[in-house]
Amino acid sequence: MAHPRMYTDDDPYLAEIRRIALGFPEATEVEAWGRPTFRAKKMFGIYSGSMSQRLSLEFLPDHGELEALRQDPRFYVPQYSGAFGWLALDLTAEEPDLAEIAELLESSFRRVAFKRMIAALDASPRTP
Repeated sequence: MAHPRMYTDDDPYLAEIRRIALGFPEATEVEAWGRPTFRAKKMFGIYSGSMSQRLSLEFLPDHGELEALRQDPRFYVPQYSGAFGWLALDLTAEEPDLAEIAELLESSFRRVAFKRMIAALDASPRTP
């Protein structure tokens, strides 16, 4: 049985998050659990849309930033992926900073991507 779709294409922030996530080398979008997920070799981002309990972006944080992010009230441990080291950014806590979202997604991408993808990212010009 397929999961019901938990977002709409006109959700706030989805277009920008898609643009950022799909801008990484070889990144793709796959709908899973009724949500847009962004993948390299593995998932590096999950958008929980407006039909979910909380409008948020889930990601794999850089190990060195984990404790600092946990101290920020905008971040929380998501119910299912949190057991695997993921965090989520509450997009309704305040106006999201797209540069910050790009940094979080890039760190998450780097944790799962193939070496060739990371090399391609490092060789490309940066656009927030």
